[in-house]
Amino acid sequence: MATIKLPPKKNAPAARDDPAGPRRAPVRGKNAHRERTTLAEAQAQRAAHQPQQQHQQRPPVDRRDERPAPPRGASPSPRRAPVRDVGPPSGFGNSGFGPFEPRDSRPQVRSAPPLERGPSRPSQQRGPTPPRPAAPARIPPEALKLRALLHDDEDVGPARGGKPHQPHRAEHGAELPRLSKRMSELGLASRREADEWIAAGWVRVDGVVVDQLGARVRPDQKVEVDPIASQQQAQRVTILINKPIGWVSGQPEDGYESAASLIRAETHWAGDGSGLRFHPGQLRGLAPAGRLDIDSTGLLVLTQDGRVAKQLIGADSDVEKEYLVRVSWLAHPDVMNLMHTVPAEMLAQLRHGLVLDGEALKPARVSWQNEQQLRFVLREGKKRQIRRMCELVGLKVIGLRRVRIGRIVLGDLPLGQWRYLTGWEKF
Repeated sequence: MATIKLPPKKNAPAARDDPAGPRRAPVRGKNAHRERTTLAEAQAQRAAHQPQQQHQQRPPVDRRDERPAPPRGASPSPRRAPVRDVGPPSGFGNSGFGPFEPRDSRPQVRSAPPLERGPSRPSQQRGPTPPRPAAPARIPPEALKLRALLHDDEDVGPARGGKPHQPHRAEHGAELPRLSKRMSELGLASRREADEWIAAGWVRVDGVVVDQLGARVRPDQKVEVDPIASQQQAQRVTILINKPIGWVSGQPEDGYESAASLIRAETHWAGDGSGLRFHPGQLRGLAPAGRLDIDSTGLLVLTQDGRVAKQLIGADSDVEKEYLVRVSWLAHPDVMNLMHTVPAEMLAQLRHGLVLDGEALKPARVSWQNEQQLRFVLREGKKRQIRRMCELVGLKVIGLRRVRIGRIVLGDLPLGQWRYLTGWEKF
């Protein structure tokens, strides 16, 4: 059996003091020798690291040329392939693009002649954008028929396959005048009077009655006015209305409408025997001749005639006003037959002896109409007079209706409707 002998292990050579020779690996661990840093070296290291620390502590700045990072959880957008420098594109030759030249110094090369354009518009400064015009309103069939009568057109609607016909414009393109303006130009009436006469049906164009405001006419059309227009326009009307609860006698107040707002053509009583026809001019200067409380109903007079107003509400007025008043007894609210229960002294006080606002009232006629209803006839009219009179004697007014003023009675006039005072009726 052969025996192999290994050569003896040689010791490693000692470290050389030559700095240029190969350096040994540093000794690591707790027993490694570490040289202490001097004060000057520490200050130098601190000064070297201070700019880097300040840069790291700055808040992040959003750059406009950087794209925002996609939200977490969202799939990142595909990146575009980097553009590699593969040389100039075809057509430029192998010599490259050449040195950079400013834009103004580059020669202008056009591959085709410029297109011919019209004259340039003068430069204008942009101002505020004007509002867009509203869409034209749809013309009802009745208005189309009226225009056909005014302009002798058989068809004023849009032609099939063409633009709609415009009867408001003459052949030369000018807009036709309104009928009221044409009447003013002819000296027939003022613009306001013309509108009132048109609404009343007193105006004819080429023999055809025109009662629509805003109608237009041609200069060659004949305009006529009914002879009764000026006569009836000069008349001062007096209107009798059966006022319902919830309307005030005078001007609107506290959200309640005036009783004059009930005077319209559609609320005119069909049984009116005056022969007068309503038109808006009759509302001008119309004032109530007396008042009727908002919670009262019955006959209310509105007039344009100052003589009627003076007769009804003047200081020396002596016209009677009759009311039907439903009451209850405050001391005995469950009593139904008041006519046989209420003491006669109460009625005596109502007839004479009461004082309102420090002033004695004129004598009144008061009597029972039925078991719960009183009949009052007064010759004066203070604010809420009957209600205050009843409270003074222990009665409460439940309902009040005025049925007569002088010789004019409410009659069969329905609630909420009105009629004219005829020429033969007097208060």
